[in-house]
Amino acid sequence: MAVERTFSILKPDATARNLTGAVNAMIEKAGLRIIAQKRIRMSRAEAEKFYAVHRERPFFGELVSFMISGPVVVQVLEGDNAIAKYRDLMGATDPAKAADGTIRKAHANSVGENSVHGSDAAETAAKEIAQFFSGNEIVG
Repeated sequence: MAVERTFSILKPDATARNLTGAVNAMIEKAGLRIIAQKRIRMSRAEAEKFYAVHRERPFFGELVSFMISGPVVVQVLEGDNAIAKYRDLMGATDPAKAADGTIRKAHANSVGENSVHGSDAAETAAKEIAQFFSGNEIVG
């Protein structure tokens, strides 16, 4: 198995409900290591850059507004096949369709307030990590 790094965000709906510890426990139980983590208030410019791939979609403005509505926790996770493992752990975007034992089944409020984000590929993970962390902040 390949040791990989992936990027995670605990979204404003999760931080507002003090779920950081509960989500972190699920991450660690799944065999992933949290090698960098910080609580930030994402700026509008950061959110627009992060979600630029969705700029032409009708939900872009609402998504950006949601992501800047409160603090988020950004993380770098590491482990064997970390990208796929974390995406499996997150569960389906719609918490009603998410499998039992997933973060979204346990904690998400809705499709929009789905508690977490995770990178979808190695290239995306590298780009997302670089947006929020400098090399000396990743201490795995």
